[in-house]
Amino acid sequence: MLTLLDSGYRLCDGLTRRELLRAGGLGLLGLSLPDLLKARTVAASSAPAGRSFGKARACILLYLSGGPPQHETWDPKPDAPAEIRGDFRAVPSSVPGLHVGELMPRLGGLAHLCSVLRAVSTADNAHSSSGYWMLTGYPYPRANTECNQPTAGDWPCLGAVVKRLRPGTGALPPAITLPEQMISNANIVAVGQGAGFLGRTADPWLLTCDPSAADFQVPALELPADVPPLRLGGRRSLLHQVNRHLDDIDRSGLPGRYDSQSRQAFDLLRSSRARTAFDLDREPATVRDRYGRHKFGQSVLLARRLVEAGVSLVQVNWPRERGDMNSSSPVWDTHSNNSQRLRTALMPPMDQTCSALLEDLQQRDLLQETLVVWMGEFGRTPRINAGGGRDHWGQVFSVALAGGGVRGGLVHGASDSIGAFPRDGRVLPHDLAATIFHCLGLSPATEIHDPLGRPVAICRGEPMQQLLC
Repeated sequence: MLTLLDSGYRLCDGLTRRELLRAGGLGLLGLSLPDLLKARTVAASSAPAGRSFGKARACILLYLSGGPPQHETWDPKPDAPAEIRGDFRAVPSSVPGLHVGELMPRLGGLAHLCSVLRAVSTADNAHSSSGYWMLTGYPYPRANTECNQPTAGDWPCLGAVVKRLRPGTGALPPAITLPEQMISNANIVAVGQGAGFLGRTADPWLLTCDPSAADFQVPALELPADVPPLRLGGRRSLLHQVNRHLDDIDRSGLPGRYDSQSRQAFDLLRSSRARTAFDLDREPATVRDRYGRHKFGQSVLLARRLVEAGVSLVQVNWPRERGDMNSSSPVWDTHSNNSQRLRTALMPPMDQTCSALLEDLQQRDLLQETLVVWMGEFGRTPRINAGGGRDHWGQVFSVALAGGGVRGGLVHGASDSIGAFPRDGRVLPHDLAATIFHCLGLSPATEIHDPLGRPVAICRGEPMQQLLC
């Protein structure tokens, strides 16, 4: 049977000094002290004692772009016909009664740390629009559409909301995306990754990098050779004067945006703590090997170091391989040769890295305060096509969460006998988003303002109380 654990966590009553200072800063961003008090009151009334509100200090979102298959991961169908179940066996996990695909033995061995959602649904079979809902918590205005261009009116992604509402703890920004931005095969930036109507200053910091490279260094964190540290302060002063002059000329707010971002860039350059967070050479070789010496593995290791250094949300996107732009099955989008792609290029590094992250966080006593989310934009079709692949399928798919206030050893929801539609416990993306916000200490009822200045809740979903400890 499945194991359900309870931590006995209890909400506090009063505002702390840190929250009071935070409220003052939020007033500059359209969220006043009354708004913060209202959000805390709503959260306290909607979340019974012991239900994990604010238990996660940080979140690491592992986004397997392209759409990981539910049948070969968290929801195998061993009794279904061969054209449904595929080429791989279902094997027992560390949770009695829960079987997973045979290609994820390490992650399956840590299932007792996870809450597995087997009936997530967008009913949307397009990467762009389905991914937008998963990454923002709001459905895209035009479902089942691809190659949509991001606009300033888009709903902000999870990282943008966190960046706007959770102030940073130092030089590092509150939200970071790495190692690359998601793009379509048409070389169009995927929607759902930016700040939308919150403005560019709320964009998560995008770090385009390869942490597995021997000469890895993060762009903009190294001083140019002709700028010794003593000259850095002078350049900062000059920049301030230039931007102040531009402000006198143009009151549109654009120079102010660059001033804010430049200040943070200078802080990153001058902060030894920030620079240390990016220094993967400080990790023992055995730890780097355990995560995997590939781009995804070292990116996830970097994400762990960033949350240790104070970043609230790090999204790690599955990176594109060389040649993916001209492939019929790029990233996890296995339209053909599903079995071969999973066996060689996808499942081994995913299983190695994701299990390493959970073990590492647990050994460091960080798992209970770090929410880990394993997801993609949708799943794959139940029936294998003529090319040996699985196509887009948003009707039902799986998501897994661990740490940060969610129960371990829990399976929520179920798909039907062939993994085609929800049977019970259907989960919509806005409820997943609400659960993430809740664990991070943000009530879904917290208000931000749309382009017309109207107050809107950051999320219309409800935290999944059955998942929370």
